[in-house]
Amino acid sequence: MPRSSLLSPFAQVLGLVLAMTAAPALPQAARYPHPVERDFLAAHNLARADVGAPLLVWSDRLARDAQSWADHLAARNLYDHATIEQRKGQGENLWRGTRGHWSNWEKVGFFTAEKRHFRPGPFPEVSRTGQWSDVAHYTQIIWPQTREVGCAIAETATDEVLVCRYWPAGNIWGQRIDPAEHRAARR
Repeated sequence: MPRSSLLSPFAQVLGLVLAMTAAPALPQAARYPHPVERDFLAAHNLARADVGAPLLVWSDRLARDAQSWADHLAARNLYDHATIEQRKGQGENLWRGTRGHWSNWEKVGFFTAEKRHFRPGPFPEVSRTGQWSDVAHYTQIIWPQTREVGCAIAETATDEVLVCRYWPAGNIWGQRIDPAEHRAARR
C-alpha cells in the first residue's frame, strides 16, 4: 500500500497547507502565494481530499477572470452567473454575504455544506432533494476532472461577492460523479 494512502484526507491537506506556507528557495520567476489564495485553495482541496479527488492548483488566469466578474456584480449590485460565453467554458461558483462577517474558509464552507444533500449519480441527478441546484456548488468543487481554481472578492457598500472559477468546468450533464469511484481509481 502506498504511503500516501495511509494518511487521512485531512492529514494530506494539512501537509499540503504546511508545504504551501513553508518558505522554500524559489526561482526568480516564481511568486509566493498570497494568504487569501492559500485559504481558498486549501478549503477547496480539503473537500476534494475527503472524496479522493485530485487536489487543485491555483490559477492566476482564473482568479483574474473571477475578479473581473466579481467587480461587475458588485458595481451593479447583481448576483448572477456569467453566461457560458462570458466564462469561456470555465466552471463558476458564486457567494454573497455581509461584508467583513465571513472568513474565506466559511465562504467556501457554504459550498461544501451542500455535501449533506449529495448522492452519487449522473449529473444532474445528484441531489437527495431532487434539485440539482442544492448541490451544484459542491459537485463543481469535487468534480474529478477539474484541476485548477481561482477565486476573487469584490465589495459593495454592505456585502462581499465571491466568485470562484474552475478549469475544466464540472457539472457536465450526463456525466457520472461518484466519490467512491474516484477513490478506487486512485488506488
